[in-house]
Amino acid sequence: AKKQLDQLRPNKNDLNDAKHLAETQFILKRAKSYVQNPIYIELQDMSRFYQQLNHDIVSAKNRLHRLLQLTFPEIETLFSTTDRQQYWEIVSLIPHATMAKHSRQTLSDTIQSSVSRQIGVARLTRLVDKLVALGSLSAPAVAVASYNVTEVRYYAQRLIALSQSKANVLATMVDQAKDLPEYDIYQSIPGFSDKTVVSLI
Repeated sequence: AKKQLDQLRPNKNDLNDAKHLAETQFILKRAKSYVQNPIYIELQDMSRFYQQLNHDIVSAKNRLHRLLQLTFPEIETLFSTTDRQQYWEIVSLIPHATMAKHSRQTLSDTIQSSVSRQIGVARLTRLVDKLVALGSLSAPAVAVASYNVTEVRYYAQRLIALSQSKANVLATMVDQAKDLPEYDIYQSIPGFSDKTVVSLI
């Protein structure tokens, strides 16, 4: 029996190793392994990727914030939050305060033709007025030709892509998990969102 065990190499990767491993089962009587449903393994992988996207978003937000301190810090007050796609789209379009000093019509046309969701006329007017006011208050630390402006655009666009990827992963996780028996049980708990439920599963 010891001879059979001694024949096993640390790294088992060929047919002889498989044969010897099978033979040792008669000697060692190993306990049966639990085989997990593959859907749970997939959900674990997706959950890890979702958490990685969260980490990347936080990192990109911090970098964008630091760059905007040089190019157009006031733009961070354009909306009540800097955590939305429309904000990142406008930052990508107007990454430097000097660009907010164009005519209102030019700014309106640029924004309306480039954002993913159409903005109503009244809301767009208020948005452009605020943008112009913020641009006039600003004293950027770098010129409009600075490479920092390119970096602002890069991180704003990266945040849009990361946010969309995160939403796609969550939708896929929900689609995979919705038929599992525990899904409805977790969903019945007050305050549990889809994100919380699939993460728990």
